[in-house]
Order: sequence, then C-alpha cells, then structure tokens
Amino acid sequence: MQVKPIEKRTDLRQEAERLIDTEDFAGAYALLKAIWQEQPGPASARYLLSKSREIAGKLPLVNCRVALLRSFTVEPIVPLLQATALVQGIQVEVYLSDFNTYAQEILNSHSGLYQFNPDVVFFAVQTRDLVPTLWEEFAHLSQEKYQETIEQATSNLTSLLEVFQKNSQASLVVHTLEQLHLLSQGILDWQIEASQTQAIAAINQALYQKALRQNGLYLLDYDRLISRWGRSRWYDESKWLTMRMPIAADCLIHLANEWLRFLHPLTGRICKCLVVDLDNTLWGGVIGEEGMTGIALGSEYPGAAFRQFQQAILDLYKRGIILAICSKNNPTEALEVLEKHPDMVLRIEHFAALKINWQDKAQNLEEIARELNIGIDSLAFVDDNPAEREWIKQKLPEVTVIDLPSNPLGYAAALRQSPVFERLTLSSEDSQRGRYYAEQRQRQELAQSATSLEDFYYSLQMQLEVSPVTEATLARTAQLTQKTNQFNLTTKRRTEQEIADLMSRPDWQIYTCRLRDRFGDNGLIGVVIGQQKGEKFEIDTFLMSCRVIGRTVETAILSVMMERACQGGATQLVGWYLPTRKNAPAKDFYRDRGFDCIQQDGESELWSKDLLDETIEFPAWIEVDY
Repeated sequence: MQVKPIEKRTDLRQEAERLIDTEDFAGAYALLKAIWQEQPGPASARYLLSKSREIAGKLPLVNCRVALLRSFTVEPIVPLLQATALVQGIQVEVYLSDFNTYAQEILNSHSGLYQFNPDVVFFAVQTRDLVPTLWEEFAHLSQEKYQETIEQATSNLTSLLEVFQKNSQASLVVHTLEQLHLLSQGILDWQIEASQTQAIAAINQALYQKALRQNGLYLLDYDRLISRWGRSRWYDESKWLTMRMPIAADCLIHLANEWLRFLHPLTGRICKCLVVDLDNTLWGGVIGEEGMTGIALGSEYPGAAFRQFQQAILDLYKRGIILAICSKNNPTEALEVLEKHPDMVLRIEHFAALKINWQDKAQNLEEIARELNIGIDSLAFVDDNPAEREWIKQKLPEVTVIDLPSNPLGYAAALRQSPVFERLTLSSEDSQRGRYYAEQRQRQELAQSATSLEDFYYSLQMQLEVSPVTEATLARTAQLTQKTNQFNLTTKRRTEQEIADLMSRPDWQIYTCRLRDRFGDNGLIGVVIGQQKGEKFEIDTFLMSCRVIGRTVETAILSVMMERACQGGATQLVGWYLPTRKNAPAKDFYRDRGFDCIQQDGESELWSKDLLDETIEFPAWIEVDY
C-alpha cells in the first residue's frame, strides 16, 4: 500500500473513495485515519462512519459492544466515540439507555441493557443527579443529615453496581463524582469539616475501595478529566438547562477519548513494545555531529524536555511495556550515551532490542518484532522525524505510529496520551517484563554457544509449576487471555469476572503455568482452562506467552493436563484449534502430539486423544512442580 501526500482534506476524501472503489481497503483506512487526525469532530465522524460501512468486514477490526448508562444527554458523543475507536481498530456498537433510567435498566434483569449483552458498560451519572442534596441543598444540611446523605448515596450506588455485576459479565466503567465548579459555601468550604468537597470525596473514596475489591469494576476519574480541560470551559449551563447536555461542544471529544482509553485494554487493542529513535528524540541534537558533551540533555531547558520524555518512557517500562531502539546512527557513539551520559534516565538494560545501524527503519522494526517474538502490530514507533514516521505508516500500516509535536516540550504529553499503552491491571509479571526480556538475551547467547538443542534445554535448568488459579493470579490470568495471540489455540478473551465465575463451577478447571530457569523467574507464562464433561475433558483455552515458545514447555504443560484429566476420571482429551490471523504458531500443536482430528468446521478443527491408550512423553529437561 502506498499513501500519496495529499494536502487538502477534500483531496483526502476523494482519494479514500477512489481506494474504496478499487478495493484497496487498507489504503482507504489509512486515509480515513489521516482525515480524523487532521480534524476530529462531528463532521469527520459522520464521514468516517458512512465510509466504515463500505469497508466493514474488509479490515481486521475488533468488535466491541458498548452500553451507555447516563443521567445526561450523550447522543452527540456517540458518533465521536465510534469514529475515534474506528481509527484505532475498534468497531463499536452502542446501546444507549433512555435518559436518566440507569437504575431501572440495572434493576430489571430483562431490560434492554441485558438483552444487548454488552462487552463494556459506561456508567455516566453526574453528581447533581446521583446526590442532588449535596449539589443543590448543601447549605441547608444539618450535621446529622450530612453524614446520612453520604452513607445513603454510597449504599445506593454500590448496591446498583452489585446488582449489575450479578446480572452481567460485562466490564463496568464508572464515572467518579465530579466536584462543583462553584461551591455553595465559597472559600468557607475548605475551612470546615463537614464540607461539600469532602462529602463528594468521601463517596468517591468508598467507590474506589469497592473497585479495588471487585473484579471487572473500573473507575474513570471524571473530575480529573474535567480539571484537565478546565471547569469553566467544560460546562455549558445554557445547554444543560435547555437540552440536559452539561458539556460544552468542544469538550465532547475529550469524553469520547477518555472512554476510548478504557476500550483499548478491555478489547486487547494495545501495544506491547515501544520502539524509539535516538537523535532529537531521546536527546536533542545529533550525536555523530555534536558528540556526547554537545547534545541537549539535562535538568535545564532545552535538555529538560528530553529528560521529561525519557521519564515518561520509563513510566511505561514500569507498566510492563517492552522498550526497543531503532536509530540510524553509529552504534559506538550511541551506546556511549546510553552507558555514560550522567543525565540519561534510560540505560541499555531498559531495552529488550537494539537496532542502531543505517538500515531502513521498516526493516529494523520487522527484525525487532521477530527478535522479541511478538506481532508487528504489537509495536508502537516514536520518532521526531515526520518523514520517518510517514515511511513506517506506508510500509508497516500495522505499527502504531505516535506523532510527536514539533516542540520537544510536548513529547512526554503525546506519549502519555496514547491509549495503546493503557492498562487496567498491573501484575508482578508486568512490572518485571523488562527484566524478563533482558534475561532472554542471555538465553539467546547461551543457545548460540550450545553444542546441541538438547544440551541447550538441559543447560537452562527449567522448572515448570502448574497450579490452580487463585485470587492472586486472577488478574494476570485474564490479562493473558486478552493479550496472548501467537500461541493461543482458541483465542477466547475472558475478563476477570468471567474467570472468577468459572472458578466457582465444579466442572471447570483453570490452571496457571509458571516457568523458572537458571536466568530467573519468567513469571506466569501459560493458562489452561478446561471443562469436565463426563469421561471427556475438553480444553477451552490453551495459551502460552511468546517469551517461552520453542523450549518444549507447551508439551510439558499438555502432559501435566493429560495426567490431571485422567485423575478426574476422563478417558478422552479433546480441544479445538480456532485459527486467527496471528495464531499460526499453534496450528499443528495437537497434530504433532499424536491427536486425531475428529471434526472440521471450515478451518476450525476439533482434536482428540485417548487417555487410556496413549501418553505424551514429558520433556526430560524440564522439572515439574505440581
């Protein structure tokens, strides 16, 4: 696909329509993204959504069913959400509750909400609607009534959320209560104990504690969102009084974008690796020309802007994002900066892959994906050079390219605002992912020096632990089902709440797999979910992290599962292989281990093995801890 440089938006539209007519849907999609990026708003949204119907089914979009429970008018936001999600690869179908009927929708188990069967629900209710006494009548509250109002509001809200989660497996995203723009008591509010501000904060704190304990319940900090864009700018009192729309027209897109930040991790539309340039990206100037002492990097401007950007990258690293370098540079000089410059926030050990050479950057990105054993669409690329960014957009449209502003002062904000790095949970494995990949480089070096593959396997000293899922491993288990693509036999995505529900059923078994070796703990690297059906044990989910592919770990896990199925009384083990664009590495898993294909449905295959007559040889170089 080639995207020609086009200056005018009308030309972009004409070219997009031409590409649709010629069935170059990928090219048309790239232009639709450009149209939205140039001018996100109602007009562009209408155009994008009209064209999306023409390319529906032609692109690898993730479908997501979103329900909006609200106490105010959100109709103008819906197309903005659908459009901004579309350009991020998410096709959103929306169910909109009737105005201010959120409680009825939740309490009625036969309501349209539950019939819609959403994947994600946004609970968007204003403070003035949920707790009108605190909003409008605060000055008249007695001390007794003040506390009673807080407790009653907290009880009513948490009860509604509990009812919803009993009736639905959907992820629930709840707006926190926003503070007033103008307080009833003025500056006195912060001088008294029973204040309007503290009352709303107390309800939010109770909601926060509830979300910490409840799987599948997440909080959207609505008050912070308003503060970010300015309270006086956010509100439109005339529209509220006439149309029950409290948000100013130019702020509607900000709420749509905030909703999108949740849809990315909930749909698995995220990037696993950030690939960064060096010159004028991690530091100011060109190292080959300026030398290490001449580049801009330090505590004062302009070097402070680059340090701030590096800190934002390090924050992503701590969140579990893999880091890599792709730079046209002299490796000796570039590595010296990474190793020795006193103001570098990032060091070599933070990066899982280094491509510092004069090769084409698209080629380097492909090599990074192969080296890390992740899909090319798992990469995000950041480079100060617009020409390099455009080249990657053309050559590798699957890569997420993060556009940086011309001023380095805006680099950190551009990175932090990118939704592809959002996460809703952070496991211990996530926070250690950078270390895992550093250790992986050591394993690769060992493999190159080993005299045979078996010698390499033995030298790793692998120890496999297969354990039932627990509350402590629940979040990581759900995360693996949502993120693992390559070695995933069925690619069934499951939320924490869904897995928790399966944990309570006696006929279902859920196991997590942890691998340790001489270089360290790889963390939880696999999940197996199965159901006992009489004498048959059916594997619903079998997945393994790409970090450990190629070490025979998958055979060891299957051997353990066969043994446990036999212990449960099963005589037959069955499992589907459901093909996707990404799980080709798992295609022959059952065939290569002696299973028989007993049913085909298109490209999907059901495989079976007789547990009484056949076994799978356990890899001798792996120790197993039951």
